[in-house]
Amino acid sequence: MSKTVYTEDHEYISAQESAATIGISNYAQEQLGDIVYVELPQVGTSFKKGDEIAVVESVKAASEIYAPADFTVTEINSALEADPAQVNTDAMGAGWLMKGTLANPAQLDELMDETAYAAHIA
Repeated sequence: MSKTVYTEDHEYISAQESAATIGISNYAQEQLGDIVYVELPQVGTSFKKGDEIAVVESVKAASEIYAPADFTVTEINSALEADPAQVNTDAMGAGWLMKGTLANPAQLDELMDETAYAAHIA
């Protein structure tokens, strides 16, 4: 079963066992405004929870994206190089940032589910 959870910094991670997709929430992309550039890591890079994993630049600001859990990058969304605005139009679909393999799926239990996240941004 797939589960999507959120960080206080507005990253999301959607995971099925140890396979995960990571991006920023719809709320985050709305706050950033029009996204003009996304800097993604190299495939094969490993991160610890809290490490900076990417940078999303908008017309308003540049925002660092942090690892919601320990993982190793298995794929990046290379379509964002040509069309970073996909993060604005479909942040939790076509606008995903990277995919990876979780080192410790139990870390997801420390993050917010959709209900808790909705209360966090309210």
